Amino acid sequence: MKLATKLDTLTPSFTIGISSKVKEMKANGIDVLNLSIGEPDFTVPEKAKAYGKKSLDEDCTKYDLVPGLKILREEIVKKLKRENNCDYTIDEIVLSSGAKNSITNALLAVTNPGEEVLIPKPYWVSYPEMVKLTGAVPKFIDTKRENGFKLTKEELEAAITEKSKMLILTNPSNPTGNVYTKEELIDIVNVCIEKEIFILADEIYERICYVDGFTSVASLSEEAKDITITINGFAKSVAMTGLRLGYTASNKEVAKAMSSIQGHLVSHPCLTAQYIGYGALVECEEDIKHMVSVYKSRRDMLVERLDAIDHVSYIQPSGAFYMFIDLSEVAEKYDWKESFSIEFCEELLNKYHVAGVPGIAFGLDNYMRISYACNEETFMTAMDRLEEFVKAIFA
Repeated sequence: MKLATKLDTLTPSFTIGISSKVKEMKANGIDVLNLSIGEPDFTVPEKAKAYGKKSLDEDCTKYDLVPGLKILREEIVKKLKRENNCDYTIDEIVLSSGAKNSITNALLAVTNPGEEVLIPKPYWVSYPEMVKLTGAVPKFIDTKRENGFKLTKEELEAAITEKSKMLILTNPSNPTGNVYTKEELIDIVNVCIEKEIFILADEIYERICYVDGFTSVASLSEEAKDITITINGFAKSVAMTGLRLGYTASNKEVAKAMSSIQGHLVSHPCLTAQYIGYGALVECEEDIKHMVSVYKSRRDMLVERLDAIDHVSYIQPSGAFYMFIDLSEVAEKYDWKESFSIEFCEELLNKYHVAGVPGIAFGLDNYMRISYACNEETFMTAMDRLEEFVKAIFA
């Protein structure tokens, strides 16, 4: 009895593997500084939790509409208009069990087996595997360090073939934290409109942005909106990671298709999570602003600390809560065999008890990603240990 052959193409999750190793070390009494996980160290705001508690007290636990609670979709429509300058109706919004579920719905609704999904490098670790599982083919696009690894019009045009069906565009970026300007997005969108390519705009980190004037892809024009499936959710901005609540905004045809798919696979996301999400939108603006201000302060501390470490550089993050550290100089001195970033991160974890994610997980082997969604003492102490490790390599 054989399992599905699609499993043969999947790459094991680096982040899950690291997380398992960290848990094992902690169980053995080792104090590990974990910078690998992209999870806020904040808790869900109390005002938002109250909505979930109230829904349970009122026995709101029965089946509801597949695309999500009407009141929540109405509030998302208001949010998208108010914050993102995007005009949607509630039948263009589909709530799902996390942004991963939303992305999968979009891939299933739009792509056919063998069609290409364009993925700029570096990319979030799950994109290629999700594409493979839906039968489409991930096609990677090399981007340049001097552009902050942001995709350019020319790079996109060179990658497109007759099989290209969708472009995944992450803004702000995981792993770099970079944010596209409006002008950069216009160039990319115009190519996709001309070539009739859908854009999956993953904007899950859009509230965690340190620059003025974040631009949503769908806000650029009616033509841009029509080809764009916006991915968003509550995990990062309101610390609702374990509650699993994401959503899409798209044209009616795509939304109807995703709702139909979800109706058979999942039904609707957890109602309690939806009520908490609703509470977050209507009550927790100040909580979100506070979280973002803390992340920005941590970013600034980390930038100053990394500037003091020789042979190490980084991509300046303008959003999210990650630092993509450039270890190219270190790689030239380090005695590695198969993958520099994997072997470097393994030694950093085993010897210095600092957990980061190897850059190869994002498609670039001379880098590592760390998260500063943790307390300042943790990441500052971790940087002391990173500096100690780098000095030992160059000694």
